[in-house]
Amino acid sequence: MSSRKEQQSEATRRALVRVGRDLFARRGFNDVSTEEIVRRAGVTRGALYHHFRDKRDLFEAVYEDVDQSLVEKITSSIRTAADPLDVLRQGADAFLDACLDPAVRRIALLEGPSILGWERWREIDERYGLGLVQMTLQAAMDSGAIRPGSVEALAHVLFGGLVEAAMLLAASPTPKKARAEVGTAVHVLIDGLAAPRRAGQSAGRRRAQR
Repeated sequence: MSSRKEQQSEATRRALVRVGRDLFARRGFNDVSTEEIVRRAGVTRGALYHHFRDKRDLFEAVYEDVDQSLVEKITSSIRTAADPLDVLRQGADAFLDACLDPAVRRIALLEGPSILGWERWREIDERYGLGLVQMTLQAAMDSGAIRPGSVEALAHVLFGGLVEAAMLLAASPTPKKARAEVGTAVHVLIDGLAAPRRAGQSAGRRRAQR
């Protein structure tokens, strides 16, 4: 009985997060009421407040759900890349492509900082994204593909650059054009990390392709 109740409780929570994600993505936090959320999810108001303190608490759970989905997409995108620099490039591209998704754009980038507060927004963002960036950089450095240095410091710099690129994309009236521009800029940053030998090889390949 206990296990069944736990499963039902988790199913209710997932339903609230799913409905919240859909409504927040389409209309924004302020234009969505808790009454609509519980009606769409098919649960009671008591069930909502059993799992979440208030609408903001639900938004935080939705934001974490979006971040988890992002990490899963990025991880999937880099599985086929053998070259460490390609892993960095493909991961960055997957992240920027995902930022064109209306749910990611509105929830994670446009409303996340204001609804959650800057510090909490950054804390969640770093929990999911920074670790992935740091792990990827560590593997690239261990292989000799990028210059040696502080992986932690480099991860913060690259992660910060990716977040700023995503914010620029989200605020642009022409997101697809902005995606192309920030993508080029991020590739320049990643190429600049290459160890001298690798940098020379990359330059040679670019000249050969012209």
